Amino acid sequence: MRLMVIGLGQCGSRVADQFVRLNKRAQSHWGINIVTGVYAVNTDQTDLTGLAYINSDYMHRILIGGRKTWGHGVGKINEMGAELAREDGDKVIDAVRAAPDFYRSHAFLLIAGAAGGTGSGAISVIAQMLKERYVGKPVYALVVLPFEHEEMTELRSVYNTATCLKSIHSVADGVFLADNQRYVRKDASLAMNLNRINAQIVEPFYDLMCAGEVVKFKHVGAKVLDAGDIMQSIDGWTAIGIGHAEIPRGFRFPWQLAKVSYKEKSDETLRAMQAMDAAISELSIGISPEDAGRALYLLAAPARDMSMDIAKGLGDYLRELAENAVIRAGDFPRDGSTVDVTIMFSQLAFVQKIRDYYDRATAFAQTQKERIRETSSRLRDMEEAAKGLPSLI
Repeated sequence: MRLMVIGLGQCGSRVADQFVRLNKRAQSHWGINIVTGVYAVNTDQTDLTGLAYINSDYMHRILIGGRKTWGHGVGKINEMGAELAREDGDKVIDAVRAAPDFYRSHAFLLIAGAAGGTGSGAISVIAQMLKERYVGKPVYALVVLPFEHEEMTELRSVYNTATCLKSIHSVADGVFLADNQRYVRKDASLAMNLNRINAQIVEPFYDLMCAGEVVKFKHVGAKVLDAGDIMQSIDGWTAIGIGHAEIPRGFRFPWQLAKVSYKEKSDETLRAMQAMDAAISELSIGISPEDAGRALYLLAAPARDMSMDIAKGLGDYLRELAENAVIRAGDFPRDGSTVDVTIMFSQLAFVQKIRDYYDRATAFAQTQKERIRETSSRLRDMEEAAKGLPSLI
């Protein structure tokens, strides 16, 4: 699957930056491209400067709203981010149209942090523009949810997140949710944490995008999971994750390779189950699989470590977890010393964290209205008290 990736705001641009790194890896390992273009869109010029991989020309690092913000951001006001995206969205459309490989894109992927100003406000506006301009090409969103400490100390972050989620869900064909808090490591520095989190957020997409694009015969799966399968598996709220299990290797002579004991055969299946368990525990957001209407898994491992028994075991296990879902599956034979399972749950009927955001944001909006009324009343009282004093201007 080939995506055209557009990062919006600081968080979205830095996550999009990691997709360029993934594409370089795909070029090096497989000689293929899994992205047809990566763009960073922001109202803050400094944030655009801090990217590592996205091309530094003005067509790939796009500054919007410069006349109103002077290149210094919108200060977490996502209503302004949406307004500037409406005014300058044509810059994004022009950049996309100029991409040499645009016609080879299967879908758009827009990325934003839900708690900020630019990305939170702009993502739904740009998604709407792309859907109107390119009818029939899916537009997906990857929305990064705030850390717990941001939710506790910055109530505006909760409000921004709720309005962002409501807006993008009404526009996009599918919304991948990534909860920052699930990736945090307490003992790491802030910069290391953020870089590692951004890398982890994009990692589950790698095998999924490569599996249907490889051209070497020995790496083409018996059941290829292609772009069509993936697009049919994405709808509405979506969670994605990847799990790994190490394959122990001991030295064997060539004539011993075919002699596999019953214990080794059993261990192969257990390793695949372990990788699937790890993928579920590392999902991008906490969900209940039984709420999914669609599900997908991809088994990636050396060809000799995959079998029909393993595929059947994984399929049965996923069916037990998501009994109401339409399940698609595929395999990706490749070299390495691990068994990897990528799993995706989509068309989620309920996500507790989103419901919590909606409830808290509604309460916040009501509190703000009452506070504004109280402040206005007190200001009027002060003006009334100063009425009898002369003015010096």
